[in-house]
Amino acid sequence: MEIHRRLPSRELPTPNDDFVTAPPRKGSDVLPLPLYLTNFFFTFLFAATVYFLLIRWGEKISTSTPLHVVNLSEILSLIGVIASCIYLIGFLGVDFVQSVFLRSSSDDDDGWIPNDDEIDRLVKIESDLTSEEDEEIVKSVIDGATSSYSLETKLGDCKRAAAIRREAVQRMTGKSLTGLPFDGFDYDSILGQCCEMPVGYVQIPVGIAGPLLLDGKEYSVPMATTEGCLVASTNRGCKAIHLSGGAFSFLMKDAMTRAPVVKFPSVRRAARAMFYLQNPSNFERLSLIFSKSSRFAWLQSITCSISGRNLYPRFACGTGDAMGMNMVSKGVQNVLEFIKTKFPDMVVIGISGNCCSDKKASAINWIQGRGKHVVCEALIKGEIVRNVLKTTVEDLVELHVLKNLTGSAVAGSLGGFNAHASNIVSAVFIATGQDPAQNVESSHCITQFEAEGDDLHISVSMPCIEVGTVGGGTQLASQSACLNLLGVKGSSDKEKAGSNARQLAKIVAGSVLAGELSLMSAIASGQLVKSHMKYNRSSRDIGPSSQVNR
Repeated sequence: MEIHRRLPSRELPTPNDDFVTAPPRKGSDVLPLPLYLTNFFFTFLFAATVYFLLIRWGEKISTSTPLHVVNLSEILSLIGVIASCIYLIGFLGVDFVQSVFLRSSSDDDDGWIPNDDEIDRLVKIESDLTSEEDEEIVKSVIDGATSSYSLETKLGDCKRAAAIRREAVQRMTGKSLTGLPFDGFDYDSILGQCCEMPVGYVQIPVGIAGPLLLDGKEYSVPMATTEGCLVASTNRGCKAIHLSGGAFSFLMKDAMTRAPVVKFPSVRRAARAMFYLQNPSNFERLSLIFSKSSRFAWLQSITCSISGRNLYPRFACGTGDAMGMNMVSKGVQNVLEFIKTKFPDMVVIGISGNCCSDKKASAINWIQGRGKHVVCEALIKGEIVRNVLKTTVEDLVELHVLKNLTGSAVAGSLGGFNAHASNIVSAVFIATGQDPAQNVESSHCITQFEAEGDDLHISVSMPCIEVGTVGGGTQLASQSACLNLLGVKGSSDKEKAGSNARQLAKIVAGSVLAGELSLMSAIASGQLVKSHMKYNRSSRDIGPSSQVNR
């Protein structure tokens, strides 16, 4: 949010104040009338005199009377306009805004006795400020003279800007941010790319599940979560997979999509544009135009959907090791500018027409895929199912049919034919700096449990894993460390462009496979509630940090 308002007349405590017992005096206190009445008078004076002068000048123009010829009433009106302008703008402009929007009913009070809520707001707040100059800037932010969002630019010091903004927020709200960590974070690293107007950072614990044996290689999977049992359960699934010889993954498709919406005067024109975009003879030229803004982006296909005279061309593109939304959007913009020369009557309504479909569950993503389409499988030995997972193959298969397939169908699920793929996807996404909102479509997953003799064949098919190893949150220190743990940090070699991001997608699918196996086993054996009561329902006090914001 942008902090851009004045405080009420009851001033909140500064770092050197323990308690405030009376409101401060202001220059407006010398006025003979309450401030809001004085402001109303001058506002009315300004409007009335301007209206009168406009009427008089209109009459003079209609009668060809020179405008500089004025009578006494017009002279008095001019004086009234000047006086009201000086008052409203020159002297008490800020107080005018205050009196209109934040006027207190106690302007004439000689003292102030705080109630219980106000006493709570006056608790001494720990300050992160280091100088008197910072104190003045805080006051300037609170008064609205300095915009909160411009502090980094004006000060040239991101951490100092965050400290000043943090202090201003505390004083304006009267609430402490003591429990929100501030030190120990590189605020320069998020400027212009990760977060605007920061005041601190949130701590999320990171656990390690594994080793996950995937395609003959072991991975220790970082998972950032506050849900008890999740890491432990996934870890048990990894153990069962490892003891059974490991899992195997296959990348079926790698294509990020963007679908703008464009409008034409008629259905006929929209159809012609669709045929032009989908004509194979035009693809090479469109591909070159698409790729001119990035050496890592390449166009793979264009498929169009039409609704009346509105056209939704869906561009599928490779993006290397980046998740690639910005890269694809630039390429699509290039193509639209070119198409505009062929179809001048085309109107671009939006660079995204929701047919992409980004951060929303949709049938088009479920069927055609978006990002990385990965299928992962494992054959779990019958003895491992009994000894490690504490259940039987028959019980798992029956539960899968009735829960993941039939139950999801009864619920009308879209892409949700699984036990809890979203849990694992979210945890790995947060740990590795992915966009958590893209968990919506990245968690599209259909899980399969099938008996194969005495053993259990399990697989997950995930058509929309949207990940990257460069850009966005992946460059932050903590997230970069997690990517490094997996061996997929940064961009890959030119000869293997995109291989890090593709491998990360496989690891996500493998982790989901482990999570699905363990949770389904817990449900089949009746251990789900017991384990959650043990690991996710701690009765002990969470400590002093729970009290700081009360």
